[in-house]
Amino acid sequence: MSQALLAGLSRTTRPQSMVRRFLALDALVTGANALAYVAASGPLGELLGIDRALLLELGIVLAVYAAGVAWVASRAEPPVLGVKAVVDINILWTVLSVVALVAWLEPTTAGVVWTLVQAAGVAGFAGLQWSALRASATS
Repeated sequence: MSQALLAGLSRTTRPQSMVRRFLALDALVTGANALAYVAASGPLGELLGIDRALLLELGIVLAVYAAGVAWVASRAEPPVLGVKAVVDINILWTVLSVVALVAWLEPTTAGVVWTLVQAAGVAGFAGLQWSALRASATS
């Protein structure tokens, strides 16, 4: 990903700020997702065709993860290993989302669409975070 594109997406030309902003956005989106899964696991479960208990558990896991990502984002210079861990977990989430669709979930059409959209979003965060981390290493 080009430095100019990253700068435009993050609205800064400072690589460390890019990393922090992409992490913070990830934490915000993940936290909102977690809140929705915890607060509305029943109705969302019906809409998506995914077990209510599974959504509740995922919501709790995502809340903890979002807090961890927010902590990494809050550092003046996010630790490289912390950012790499976030990227790796995001990639793992993306892969597991697709595997879950194929292997064991039987979601509604809305559930299939939602799972693929969120997997793509998480993969996008991983790509942005990795690219920003690489840019900060070369600056």
